[in-house]
Amino acid sequence: MRLKSLILGAVCLAAVATPALAQTLTAITGGRVLTGTSVIENGTVVIQNGRVVSVGTGAAPAGARVIDARGKVVTPGLVAVDSGLGGSEISSVAGSDDLSNGANSISASFDVSYGLDPWSFTLPVARLGGITRAIVVPSHAGGGGGGHRHDDSDFAGVGDGGLQSPGLFAGQAAIIHLAAGTDILVKPRVAMVAPFGEAGAGIAGGARGAQFTQFKETLAEVRLYARNRGAYDRAGLRDLSLSRADLEALIPVANGTMPLIVTVRRAADIQQVLRLAREEGVRIILDGAEEGWLVADQIAAADVPVLLNPISNLPGNLETRAVRMQNAAALDAAGVIIAIKGNDGSHRVRETRYNAGNAVSHGLSYESAIEAITVNPARIFGMAGQFGELRAGAAADVVVWSGDPLEPLSNAETIFIGGAEQAPTSRQFLLRDRYRDGGEGAMPPAYSR
Repeated sequence: MRLKSLILGAVCLAAVATPALAQTLTAITGGRVLTGTSVIENGTVVIQNGRVVSVGTGAAPAGARVIDARGKVVTPGLVAVDSGLGGSEISSVAGSDDLSNGANSISASFDVSYGLDPWSFTLPVARLGGITRAIVVPSHAGGGGGGHRHDDSDFAGVGDGGLQSPGLFAGQAAIIHLAAGTDILVKPRVAMVAPFGEAGAGIAGGARGAQFTQFKETLAEVRLYARNRGAYDRAGLRDLSLSRADLEALIPVANGTMPLIVTVRRAADIQQVLRLAREEGVRIILDGAEEGWLVADQIAAADVPVLLNPISNLPGNLETRAVRMQNAAALDAAGVIIAIKGNDGSHRVRETRYNAGNAVSHGLSYESAIEAITVNPARIFGMAGQFGELRAGAAADVVVWSGDPLEPLSNAETIFIGGAEQAPTSRQFLLRDRYRDGGEGAMPPAYSR
């Protein structure tokens, strides 16, 4: 009975919030406020109706619930990029992983937002690490965030029905919030995902040049389809290598309104991807870019943002011969907008802030590190001013820390998402409390001590 209650309680973590508090006028006072773009000493953050009302140094407004943050640090909620939160419970258990797709007729049109699970046990754990929003991406060959698969030995070609098999595209990313409740989706279809470099070459036929040629031909087909939908409906158009669903999904990529997240590592591959983006008029976001520091000036000139893990420092293959922990600092110094990733798409997302701290220890400024885990992800995915920053009108995603958020010994003591205060616990904490105290249910019912 006790075990059933424990499991029920853990599941309810995702469904029980404090919605009344989202409407309550609340003032967080006296803390060192890192807005995402500036620092306010002895600051006051006022929130109500799910939004930030004001950020400054004034006193708490009359009638407000006051949270004393003296000696503490107040930040926007952190934003996880290249994440699998809510989309994968255990990547090795296929039935719990909704980030992977192998259908040759559904590649670019694969939409991860339909597989999101608000009751996932991974969400409260990430939330305790100060994560309040996340960009969830489909898994793909060579990927290292939301999920990755290494089955890039299958070469692309014309499969059943004349469709690409496997497809060059992994699918479309979505934005979620991590507040307890039954609907975590913020915005679906915010970016397309595709591997390039060694992984992309493996999909396309074994050579990088083959993938670039196939990519250009695919965009040509998409544009042909977009101009001739009527002819396509009448079967008056030549055979195309993608399904109608995939063609439709790629139109925003082809016309430059949807960004393409490109997983790429080698400096030479980064150069070629930048060239491809110029030639085809597509917007790209580099993911990984371990050798990005070698071509940082070119990335900056192209105004292309980068999602990276700053603690990558060991060459795993010939794509990462020049990997170094100063990558984040070098890209930032060149003027590249960077967003820092955690160490795993689902279970170690809470380590995002640790990685930011490591980047600081290798030359990245503290201010840039905070931006890279708050405001920059929002900017990169078209949500600037809506979250990731403490400013009037932004979502009231606010975290009060016991100390420096980039210091591992600091804890997120109070967490608001959309103005609602979140329970400071997780399934792991419930299990700890159950077995640590040896209370009811700590032993099987028939067991006598």
